[in-house]
Amino acid sequence: MSAIVSHREQKAVPPTSMIEARRDFPIFEQLIRGKELVYLDSGATTQKPRAVLEAMDRYYEQQNANIHRGNYFLSLEATAAFEQAREKVARFLNVKDTRAILFTRGTTESINLVASSLSRYLLKRGDEIIISTMEHHSNIVPWQLACEQYGAILKVIPINDAGELLMDEYEKLLSPRTRIVAVTHLSNALGTINNIATITKMAHAVGAVVLVDGAQWVAHHVTDLPALDVDFYAFSGHKLYGPTGIGVLYGKRQLLEKMPPYQGGGDMIKRVTFEKTTYADLPNKFEAGTPNIAGAIGLGAAIDYINHLGLSKVAQHEETLFKYMERRLLEVPGLRIVGTAAHKSGAVSFLLDQPAIAAYDVGLRLDIDGIAVRTGHHCCEPLMDRFGIGATIRATLGVYNRASDVDALVDSLQTLRKERAAQPAVSRPAALNLANDEPAYTQAFAETPEAAAEQFIDEFSFLDDWADRYQYIIDLGNKLPAFPENERTDVNRVHGCQSTVFLSARKRPGTLDTLDFLADSDADIVRGLIAILQRLFTGQKASSILAFDIEAFLEKIGLDKNLAMTRRNGLVSMIKRIKGLAQAIENTCVGCEKC
Repeated sequence: MSAIVSHREQKAVPPTSMIEARRDFPIFEQLIRGKELVYLDSGATTQKPRAVLEAMDRYYEQQNANIHRGNYFLSLEATAAFEQAREKVARFLNVKDTRAILFTRGTTESINLVASSLSRYLLKRGDEIIISTMEHHSNIVPWQLACEQYGAILKVIPINDAGELLMDEYEKLLSPRTRIVAVTHLSNALGTINNIATITKMAHAVGAVVLVDGAQWVAHHVTDLPALDVDFYAFSGHKLYGPTGIGVLYGKRQLLEKMPPYQGGGDMIKRVTFEKTTYADLPNKFEAGTPNIAGAIGLGAAIDYINHLGLSKVAQHEETLFKYMERRLLEVPGLRIVGTAAHKSGAVSFLLDQPAIAAYDVGLRLDIDGIAVRTGHHCCEPLMDRFGIGATIRATLGVYNRASDVDALVDSLQTLRKERAAQPAVSRPAALNLANDEPAYTQAFAETPEAAAEQFIDEFSFLDDWADRYQYIIDLGNKLPAFPENERTDVNRVHGCQSTVFLSARKRPGTLDTLDFLADSDADIVRGLIAILQRLFTGQKASSILAFDIEAFLEKIGLDKNLAMTRRNGLVSMIKRIKGLAQAIENTCVGCEKC
């Protein structure tokens, strides 16, 4: 395939199959905010081709019945389709024994299954589990739970500044007490590809069992599990152009047979009495209850679709486009790529440092241009801590992406930088009142939170779309009183926000039940949300704050539809802090003699 070159030169055309592939995805037929969708978040979930949607519809329309239980036509048809999907997964992974393929809800459940079941017969106090710094929370928390339950010790492979595992340090961590090694095949936050065959060989040399998180790998590269020799391998269907709610766990049969069931229920038993239950053979032993039948069939159709395109062609297309994306992003002044491993694929994480623009602000601004990227810690908080950052902007690729998608991303980033450079310096009020050397708390904006809310609703009604409302919120944030530097303490840190937020409050002097608060964030959009909360709550009585229906207000002004769940979670965390402070004032007031 010809290389995709700079947008200033003539672009090479992707292979015919890739051009046609985009047409297979109905979602690209719509406009997003009046613009053609540029979807660069396949690392979170891939879009679904018609073949997958039609296969699932066909099951519900023509085959809908429970599996493994009925002796009638529909049940037999559904069972055959379900088990055919298992066979497709096995071939896709180059696994001959289909009984080693378990269906789960996704990578997260697959890892939890192993962490729970394997640990029950394998771990004892003092044993060691090794993970890496770049793991997704789904490959951290289950092992922490196992360590807490069985007294094992969790050890972590460090990484270098490029985002690569330090293999010498990994070798030092391995010992006769190492029981489990759990690592990602391809980092969702950095794009780093790990040498799984070497990691596995080293672990097996000390008698350890290896689990690999393959969620980010399977859609982009050939997966040959016998060649890797891993003991467990997990992935999610929705990252492989299949539906959500379906995943796969491969396990070596000798291990799966030793492991106790993860859940109890129907279809995982041979015989049940009140005295004793005997369990079904693999894979049913680990598939209790009615499974996601349509999801498994959809996953099988997704594998058929990828095989039709040719995974080697997909990998070639994405590798060429990935290199083009990295090259083009580096044309943006002040842009820094986080994670520069020698072997990367699929994902590019970056920040805008000059001028510094928070990742969340970048993501929201790109959305206005119809560009979908992921911002945040990507469920890799320890990894972000390793780099000393709170979040990144992440662009990830799929079979439907084109060079023009990358160009649109870069053009939007360039426009954002120009807009920021053109903005006049914000003159924010001084942080201190020089007369008494106290923070400059503002007066109440209205008599009650309800009255302040009505003002907001009226103001927002004159704004035509989200772009106008977004800018309005940003402008509000620019008028926030400056936050005192000595108040930026861990006590005042609002946890639950993916940006850095500090909030300081007091009971207003001369009052019994009135709350004042100041807050600040490193993200423009969050400062705007803080300004909204200030106008609603600062200078208000605690009882009024507690009685105000904030959820109804947010719905009325449309913020519930235009802010990601992570951003809304941050907003909820601030509201909880404010209401908690108001409750403390209310409790004090109720108990005092002056009332």
